[in-house]
Amino acid sequence: MTDTAPKADGVPLQQVTLSALEHHAYCPRQAGLILLEDGYADDAATIRGTLLHQRVHEPGHETRGAVRTLRALPVWHDGLALVGVCDVVEIHRDGRIIPVEHKSGSYTPGGPADVQMTGQAMCLEAMFGCSIRQGVIYSAADRRRHTVAVDAAARDRVLTLADEVRRTLATATLPGAAADRRCRRCSMHDMCMPRVLARKDAITRAASKLFTPQPEAAWDD
Repeated sequence: MTDTAPKADGVPLQQVTLSALEHHAYCPRQAGLILLEDGYADDAATIRGTLLHQRVHEPGHETRGAVRTLRALPVWHDGLALVGVCDVVEIHRDGRIIPVEHKSGSYTPGGPADVQMTGQAMCLEAMFGCSIRQGVIYSAADRRRHTVAVDAAARDRVLTLADEVRRTLATATLPGAAADRRCRRCSMHDMCMPRVLARKDAITRAASKLFTPQPEAAWDD
């Protein structure tokens, strides 16, 4: 696998944001509602996330010891048509560059946050001409830094999800509802209506029984 994305039939790839990758990794329908219908809804969890990011989303930098810290750093990868913003990037004196993604909730290994962080690492590699082997997810829930490998599997996952997001944008079709345990934690539950959509066939059958047309009566001459 290489970090280069050829143009499709000579047409440049559509740009995908790293946040869209994270939403799609969590639930394709959630990403579709945001991208196609400009839909979004807050709940307690998303508000906590917004408050947590107030500081890291303030552009700036500082140096402590052997580490220079950059906050709210815009990143991009022209070859892969990816773009986003890193919460924090640590530049170490020994040359290591480490993206640090901040999350308000608990950390789930292999979860959507890993996808976003890996995408950030791939963009940073293109921008700084370096190689990044690992990144960090900081979980505010347990106040811990979780080190995540930026390996071939993680990179392939980013490219695959980016293609899936582009497919959603190109077809302008909302993916189906997951209707599983993810929906309980989703702030967009009411907008998505997963339970209703999951029972669409049953609802259609029930609706068809509400009215049964009778044969037309024969008219006597």
